[in-house]
Amino acid sequence: MNTSTTRAADAVVVEFAASLRRHVDCAPQTVAPGSLRSVLEAALAAAPPLAHYVFDDQRAVRRHVAVFVNQQMAQDRERLDQMLRPGDRVLVIGALTGG
Repeated sequence: MNTSTTRAADAVVVEFAASLRRHVDCAPQTVAPGSLRSVLEAALAAAPPLAHYVFDDQRAVRRHVAVFVNQQMAQDRERLDQMLRPGDRVLVIGALTGG
């Protein structure tokens, strides 16, 4: 199932914070439930260059990126095997730096 055929009530919503969208714009994505990895991969299919800012070369979540599922930070950055259900919400944010 892809983003265009997934009904909102049966889906997971993935949103990328402005700190990431400033590199590659990506509207919130509605994707089929599944593992956190499959959900992220499906959402990033809408903006493939954004994957470079989210994943490292081993396809783990980069150290300066945090992923929240229903406002709880996902602790696993490598396997991403947490199963998500319809109605879950994922927020991906990039760390901000400043002085």
